[in-house]
Amino acid sequence: MVAARHLRAGLVLLDRLDGTNRSASTRTAVAPDHASRAQTLQARLLISLALAEAEQGRTGAGLLLVDQAAPLLPAADHGVLLQQKGLLMLRLGRVDDAIRLLDEAIPLLERAGDAVVLTPTLLNRALVHIDIGKVRVARQDLSRCTRLARRHGWDLLRAKAIHNGGLCDLINGDIPAALAAFELAAQLYAQLASGFLPILTVDRAKALLAAGLGAEAGRELEGAVEQFRRQGLTQDLAEAELRRAQAALATGDLAAAQACCRRAERGFRRRGNLTSAHLARLMRLRVDLAAGTGRAAGQAIRLAQSLAEHGLSHDAGIATLVGIRGFIRQRRTTHAERLLGTLPPPRRGAPLDLRLLWRVTRAELSLARGRHSAALVQLRAGLRLLQDYRSRFGSLDLQVGAGTLGVELAHAGLDIAVQTGSAALVFAWSERSRAQVFRIRPVRAPTDPATADALAELRQLRSLSREAELQGRRDPRTQSRCAALERRIIERDRHLPGTRYSTPVTTAGPVIRELGDGPQVIVSIVKHQGRLTAQLLGHGQIQSIPLGDSTVAEETQRRLLSDLDSLAGRHLPARLADAVRSSTRHHTDILTRELLMPWIDQISDDDLVIIPPVSLAAMPWALLPRLRGRPVTVAPSASTWLGGRPAKPRRPPGDDPPGGPTAVLVAGPGLAHAEREIDAISAIHPNSRAIRQDEATVQTVLQALNGVPVAHIAAHGHHHQENVLFSCLDLIDGPLMAYDVYGLNSPPTHVVLSACDVGQTVVSPGDEILGFTAALLYAGTRTVISSVARVPDETAADVMSAYHKQLAAGAEPAHALAFASLANPLASFVCFGAG
Repeated sequence: MVAARHLRAGLVLLDRLDGTNRSASTRTAVAPDHASRAQTLQARLLISLALAEAEQGRTGAGLLLVDQAAPLLPAADHGVLLQQKGLLMLRLGRVDDAIRLLDEAIPLLERAGDAVVLTPTLLNRALVHIDIGKVRVARQDLSRCTRLARRHGWDLLRAKAIHNGGLCDLINGDIPAALAAFELAAQLYAQLASGFLPILTVDRAKALLAAGLGAEAGRELEGAVEQFRRQGLTQDLAEAELRRAQAALATGDLAAAQACCRRAERGFRRRGNLTSAHLARLMRLRVDLAAGTGRAAGQAIRLAQSLAEHGLSHDAGIATLVGIRGFIRQRRTTHAERLLGTLPPPRRGAPLDLRLLWRVTRAELSLARGRHSAALVQLRAGLRLLQDYRSRFGSLDLQVGAGTLGVELAHAGLDIAVQTGSAALVFAWSERSRAQVFRIRPVRAPTDPATADALAELRQLRSLSREAELQGRRDPRTQSRCAALERRIIERDRHLPGTRYSTPVTTAGPVIRELGDGPQVIVSIVKHQGRLTAQLLGHGQIQSIPLGDSTVAEETQRRLLSDLDSLAGRHLPARLADAVRSSTRHHTDILTRELLMPWIDQISDDDLVIIPPVSLAAMPWALLPRLRGRPVTVAPSASTWLGGRPAKPRRPPGDDPPGGPTAVLVAGPGLAHAEREIDAISAIHPNSRAIRQDEATVQTVLQALNGVPVAHIAAHGHHHQENVLFSCLDLIDGPLMAYDVYGLNSPPTHVVLSACDVGQTVVSPGDEILGFTAALLYAGTRTVISSVARVPDETAADVMSAYHKQLAAGAEPAHALAFASLANPLASFVCFGAG
């Protein structure tokens, strides 16, 4: 709006000067070259005003201004006119017209030697090619644009070329590269023209959505929407609303998604941008489909034809698939099958959402025809595709987020498996939806000075914030700065490429063969439509046994953990303590009834490997009376248990010196029994290294942990609900975070965390578990002993001393923990991993 006012003022001033010259011409003739320059300047102002008008939603008025400018420009400047008109066509969504005009403009600008206009014209043509998915051609234009921008020192145009290069990476599915490009562009925009940052935010949100991070994308888009609204940038506002709709759909907020779609469609239509209005309409139809309706199937097919006519072949494919799924919902399977037969399979380089939707649609059609096996083939192919995509990410954060993209496929496969009644098939499909991130080899971030500085500052501020909390004070500024540093660290990690290596999902056969006739039974608990089922694998067979209600078990688990927290670290009045203990007994009785009674008597005295649904990942199994004294290992999946560890990190040469300690024992600050605890354990492990409270710095502990067989850490821990990679253990100079242990070259084989509740987890929308214990397992630690609830310091010391005595005598971790916990019936330690 401000630019438009200045441009109009310039035209008024030019008109006044021209009027003065005409008046003076009655006395003295005006020089022809002066008149020509005035006309050219007027034309340039009209062309610039045309774009300003278009940005405010008056694209028709902008086109009229361009037409007014045409006769005023000399032939040598005709390229300028064509490029601006092409840009207006782009904003109208008229892609073919935009490309034609820009193709005509570029040779004219080259002949005229007008680098000032040629450079942004190349940038705009690249953007058109990006919109229709022609990445190779777009990169050619961006390369030329960048060379010209460097030669002339036009840093803003170089920043825009980097920004658009990120969009090319995004189309190619290289999310880490796209996010790295967007970050570099953001740094340049912040220095040169901060007004472009909201536009970059919208494109960054596209990348986050492509990685399954819908909630984060939605939060970022809220700020961009507000800025576009204030600035009157109606095209960008409508685009941001469309992305907000996509984010709301990804998080299951269908009402918000519909509202955003309507606002986006209205905004595009007001601008005359029918192509983008069609895209908003397509999103509305996708929301309708997610709501369980297929009413607009025919409309989706017609919309696909319009999108194809505008050169948006990928979006046309999605619209067609949405229509086909609608017809399947209407039970018009013959018509749906005929339409699917006319749609070519997506090529290898097509966007992931199109390829996944293709698989889901074919599976639904097969299922509608009663071909269960054919449906499962499609769903398996879709999940393999997703796992390959996820393995391209080096960041755990992105790997976890991508899990949300496969939820529909995994749930559909499990539905079919349950319908077949095959226990082996149900087991196989439950494995396909469990702990998929564990199958990806972890990537260690390279040393980065900026990240190291951010981590150092974060440790210091987190320590100060913790001290303030203990004194009953809150420091909002420090907490805000901590959150900003955490975001910066995570964003840097998101630039890491993945290994593209992923271990296969196991099936029942290999697990049963591994168990043989040994004394172990795997109990895989499957949650499906609110009910739980136990699948018992062992002694050469698999069987399914119905359990209780998942909601009852989950709520009872929550209440039990709350009771345990109440009993720990407090001196409750005797009557209240008795009431809480009575409550814990009541809750363990309920959990025994819901989870154990249908099968526990069938397995004699076998050791148990329990694979719970993620919603029951924090269950204190040893507290259930029927499991007291029985070795229990809790594994994220049978695939990770069978592999012995989630991943096998390669140890750098020379990183494992001979003669090192067999155990590292760490006593953190502020624990009354920590010194006594590690003294007792030191006596059990003669070749151990003790790191006492004043020596327990983050750097010292991390160096000691690298490659050690056994690590025992007695330190206060804190669960970070918002970002579990920053869950931490308190050391003398600040927190040792889950983020730190994930970066170890060679993590400890066996870790014992004897204080607090760092065995707690957060469940991601893609059904992945997150937390300090999970981070150790992701990094490659084979077994972790940790508590899922708070544990009194003296109880922890007693249990751990007994545990290590058993361990030193040759007992396996699960056996050692079962024995050590017998004398402390409320100790909530769990053996996680391989046992």
